[in-house]
Amino acid sequence: MAEVSVVIPARNEEANIERVVRSVAAQEDVREIIVVDDGSEDGTPRILERLKREIPALRVIRNDSLPEGWVGKNYALATGARVAQGDWLLFTDADTFHKPGSLKELLARAKSEDASLLSVSPGQQTPTAWEKAVLPYIFVCLSRLYRFEEVSDPASPRAAANGQFLLIRREVLEDVGGFDAIRGELLEDVALARRVKRAGGRLIFFSGGPWIETHMYARFADMWDGWTKNLYLLYEKHLGRALMGVIETVVLDVVLLAAFLLVFASAFHLTSRWVEKAIPPLLVLQLARTAWYGRRLGQVGFRPVFTLYAPLGGALYVLLLLNSIRAYQWGGRVSWKGRTYPAEGTRSTAR
Repeated sequence: MAEVSVVIPARNEEANIERVVRSVAAQEDVREIIVVDDGSEDGTPRILERLKREIPALRVIRNDSLPEGWVGKNYALATGARVAQGDWLLFTDADTFHKPGSLKELLARAKSEDASLLSVSPGQQTPTAWEKAVLPYIFVCLSRLYRFEEVSDPASPRAAANGQFLLIRREVLEDVGGFDAIRGELLEDVALARRVKRAGGRLIFFSGGPWIETHMYARFADMWDGWTKNLYLLYEKHLGRALMGVIETVVLDVVLLAAFLLVFASAFHLTSRWVEKAIPPLLVLQLARTAWYGRRLGQVGFRPVFTLYAPLGGALYVLLLLNSIRAYQWGGRVSWKGRTYPAEGTRSTAR
């Protein structure tokens, strides 16, 4: 018997909604698909009405207002969870694509490892140069903040998840208070994972490119808003740790490369001994950093060739992280999906 209820929050997702619904509808073990239309003002409702005539398992719920104290996505997730009937609930985003057979495999793994919550970090589609630069860089940095092995280790207090694929047992979600308990969290996936792990639940978290893909941001402006909203929270609003991330990136991926290139160029015009001595160690350092970054890329599902974009990725990462710090420390507000939220009202996930 199909046992998974799939919940998809959707706000102005006319470019993505049909693809994700069809990819989920093709999966085994799907009992129902619940799309919560979070006040969409584009063609999303029309597309969903058409899909309902083709896909009997599809149910659409419309949220036209947002109660005080709620983040829009969290309210949509809570709305879907309240009516879902499955023993397992899969929360997934509208910008994802689920490969054939993926749910069956991941559900089987969740059961075999007695997981309370299984989450994967989807493969990232990166058609533009700025996506090839910044997304791999961000996910390499996140893989150091939230190591898959640590998150999946019951003995470690470290907890994380990716909201693009959250597969959770119904009773576990209810026991930790559901999304009502994290209604004001802008980083709802990590907040939910922490509540599950603190309650003694088993987390499983790993790179999920073979099963699910996503194209997170079609526009640079959306990427800017999205990571401005998330990055400082992923550092748990710890100013010192975030600034160390900025300094490390500047030194290792901007200054180091710039210094090597400058010294190398100088070698063609100067014969001073210090130039000759500086090139070999700078070259070794640069090659070591490139090799390290290439290995980390492979571990988070990116091709090693993306190392070519590391300097641009590092520069963009610094700008994004500084802007995220500014928004939460001094800006007062963060924006996402046409809504603004008071930064001082958002809670850090470090508790």
